[in-house]
Amino acid sequence: MSDSESPSSVAGAHHALHKLSQELPDACERLDYVKRMTDQAASKVLTLVDAAQDDAEAVRRQGSELSESLQRLAVSPELSVERARAMMRLCAAYAASAAGFAERVKGLQTEIMMAQDFQDLSGQVINKVLGMLRPAEAPLQDLLAQYEAAGPTVEEQLAGVQTPDKALQQDDVDALLAEMGF
Repeated sequence: MSDSESPSSVAGAHHALHKLSQELPDACERLDYVKRMTDQAASKVLTLVDAAQDDAEAVRRQGSELSESLQRLAVSPELSVERARAMMRLCAAYAASAAGFAERVKGLQTEIMMAQDFQDLSGQVINKVLGMLRPAEAPLQDLLAQYEAAGPTVEEQLAGVQTPDKALQQDDVDALLAEMGF
């Protein structure tokens, strides 16, 4: 054990790693759940909005046609009571159509809000997972710093041209693999 490694820091890192390894499957499962819920909500919202766009286009088109008809009628020298009543029926039908559209949009907004109801739950899940990960961050960084301070990495030890006087002997390779747990 080097001077920079204290028994308590190694034990703390070991405990944090052990706890994290036990909680990691649960954390992954929770994040998968949030991902599925997010995907489902996004898909539902896009479907709802797509359907509403068709309704909005129909109301826009009807309004545009009605406006043009009203403008033509307004400048027409021959405005009979019969034509005026026909135009009023068109206006009433459009008003009813617009009211129906507004009611559908109101329902759509409610459905979109309901599709997003998982958001509070997903925030709770993400906070729980972060609570699992944050305590392990500092001990992991300390552990990595201790290993970096301990000496060259395996890659560094094996790098470069191997001359007979610098080459690793089989005993050195065996010892290095044993250190790594092989």
